[in-house]
Amino acid sequence: MFDPTLAEIRFGTGLSPSLKAPRDVSQMLAGIQGRDVMADRFPIEPYDTYRHRIRDYAVAQRAYRKGRGTEQEEQLKNARKKITRASRTAYAEFFRNAFLRRIHSETGFRERLAFFWQDHFTARGKSVIAKRATGPYVEEVIRPNIAGRFEDMLIAAVTHPVMLTYLDQAQSMGPNSKVAKRAEKRGRQRGLNENLAREVMELHTLGVSAGYSQADVRELAELFTGMSLNKSLLFTFKPEMSEPGAETVMGRLYSDEASFEPIKAALRDLARHPVTARHLAQKLARHFVSDNPEPDLVAAMEAAYVESGGQLVEVYTAMLAHPESWQASSAKVKKPFDFMATSLRALDVGGTTLARSRERDLRNILYFPMQIMGQPWQAPNGPDGWPEEGNHWITPQFMAARLQWALAAPRALRRTLPDPRTFAHAALGDRLPKDVRFAAEAAENRWEGIALVLTSPAFQRF
Repeated sequence: MFDPTLAEIRFGTGLSPSLKAPRDVSQMLAGIQGRDVMADRFPIEPYDTYRHRIRDYAVAQRAYRKGRGTEQEEQLKNARKKITRASRTAYAEFFRNAFLRRIHSETGFRERLAFFWQDHFTARGKSVIAKRATGPYVEEVIRPNIAGRFEDMLIAAVTHPVMLTYLDQAQSMGPNSKVAKRAEKRGRQRGLNENLAREVMELHTLGVSAGYSQADVRELAELFTGMSLNKSLLFTFKPEMSEPGAETVMGRLYSDEASFEPIKAALRDLARHPVTARHLAQKLARHFVSDNPEPDLVAAMEAAYVESGGQLVEVYTAMLAHPESWQASSAKVKKPFDFMATSLRALDVGGTTLARSRERDLRNILYFPMQIMGQPWQAPNGPDGWPEEGNHWITPQFMAARLQWALAAPRALRRTLPDPRTFAHAALGDRLPKDVRFAAEAAENRWEGIALVLTSPAFQRF
């Protein structure tokens, strides 16, 4: 049942002419539990480092506003610009390293899972510098937790400063809290925000059709009050913002203690709920196997989740052990980032090539084309992340963008292009269809032959 070529294409980061495909499922699973080699080799700042950039910019911005019209205005403006430039340079490095991890990984399943969970827990900063903090958020929240219990990843994501800011939780307070009462006396309206509570139930745990009520959302939102940020832009719990009294969510009563403990208890209960097991199993199967996965596959993954108490490795094991996961037909369309990264991996684009690429070249060769293909880097339209349905990505406009990129990027990134016949086999292995082989052999030149392989249905799908 196991197929190394299919394993690397469907569950990994694509075939490479210089890296071996996994030999079995156990090697794939070992790859997500061992040392995170790619994170070490191509580092991305954790949020605990990046937050200083956000804070420094806010300080510089306040100083500039205060100093406008004074002799120091230009100096203060330049200080602000310096922080912005440094942040943009760091962001370009995060972007570059995300591709390099895909190109050079020998544990492709880890990279794919990290991207899946990043999308599941979509979060993005709102200010000028914070908008670039998604990579640092992923380094802290997602990558360390992909082989652990789901509840630990859930708590890490929901309480992270980037998520608290993204879904407006940091300013949410109980209508009867001390801070709200003081604000009311001063004629100000400060109150509850339900965004995070709603998305935790609708997207992160139970799913939209789980049968919870608006009252459940409201009670969870009240329970969440107090979760905020301190001046260092780190998570803190502020009792004075917490709604007094006990809360009931999905039939469970949580303590009236104004602390973080009842919140953690509620998140663990939501993570362990059997409906969450079904929601996550279906979502993982839809991401890796099919837009409409077989119920038997989902049921096997769901059972593994419930029986293990949400141990994610057990869920992955159930997915990889199921015959449906190894069906020969490719049902999933690659999203733009997956398409571009697997292309560069098949082309064996070296780390030194991207490392030498100027920031402007990275934007022109990779960043802007991703936008044109419909997937601006780390900027989905909402907290529900990127669409999984193949028909969203295969449109005339988006396919034209893929073709244009396939014709231009290889020549820009490789001084000498491989023979299209050799490349076709490197990119698709023993899954190379006869018509793609024929097209590669009949191409008038190398760059057109490579583009024909990259834009073929066989390469566009997992």
